[in-house]
Amino acid sequence: MGIPVIGFAAFSGTGKTTLIEKLIPVLVSRGLKVAVVKHDAHGLKFDHEGKDSARFSDAGAAYSIVSGPDRAAVFIDKPLQPENAFRFAHDADLIIVEGYKQGNFTQIGISRNATGKGFTAPLSRFIAVVTDEEIQGDTPVFGFDDIEKIADFIIVNMDSFTRC
Repeated sequence: MGIPVIGFAAFSGTGKTTLIEKLIPVLVSRGLKVAVVKHDAHGLKFDHEGKDSARFSDAGAAYSIVSGPDRAAVFIDKPLQPENAFRFAHDADLIIVEGYKQGNFTQIGISRNATGKGFTAPLSRFIAVVTDEEIQGDTPVFGFDDIEKIADFIIVNMDSFTRC
């Protein structure tokens, strides 16, 4: 059946990372194993210059895998489409995507009035929105501090999310 995927789409500086960072512990406390896939449009650095993984990548390794006592990292010397990145989260209960605003998966739109940028797409594109603006229509609307309510909404609606 696949893992449910929910994306958070917004322009830079809107608060995606902060919102997701607050949402993860709430979802985890409710028993979900959460994975996050983030799109970095600014150019990802693998490691600090001179460290082993950077040296292996600089030497031409297509994959550099670093494993320690508490965590591991996989550095791949090519960009991944979100669907390919999702494969690394094969045992998660939920995949949260930050960015990839043009991605073909269920999304929650985010807009902050102070940015003046609005939403990344028409409201009909989103299953819900998080904003400090007045919104007309049937799309569920949450404020930036409604973390528990957003978690409730995600859990109740997970069966309707795109699956990977």
